Amino acid sequence: MPQLVVLPHQQLCPEGAVIETEEGASLCEVLIENDIAIEHACEMSCACTTCHVIVREGFNALNPSTENEEDLLDAAWGLEATSRLSCQVKISNQNMVIEIPKYTINHARENH
Repeated sequence: MPQLVVLPHQQLCPEGAVIETEEGASLCEVLIENDIAIEHACEMSCACTTCHVIVREGFNALNPSTENEEDLLDAAWGLEATSRLSCQVKISNQNMVIEIPKYTINHARENH
């Protein structure tokens, strides 16, 4: 069973977390089910960037990103080479370490 390590995030997960999870599960859903309230303004439909995460370990084992996801990521705050939208990531059979960026861009909440 793969292990997901969530690095500490000041508001969402101050102590960090270690979660045992199932291969094939949605990363965003796993976070929410484990009381890490990552934003997901588009209800996980790959239409925003609020669930942006940075994969620190295990990136190469993940399902490939789609062109739509990559286009959206271009607008994400703090974009890095290993950035993904957690709603589009399926947990692989390898352990993973993720970081939730300090900020997110939520156009609906910010009245843009």
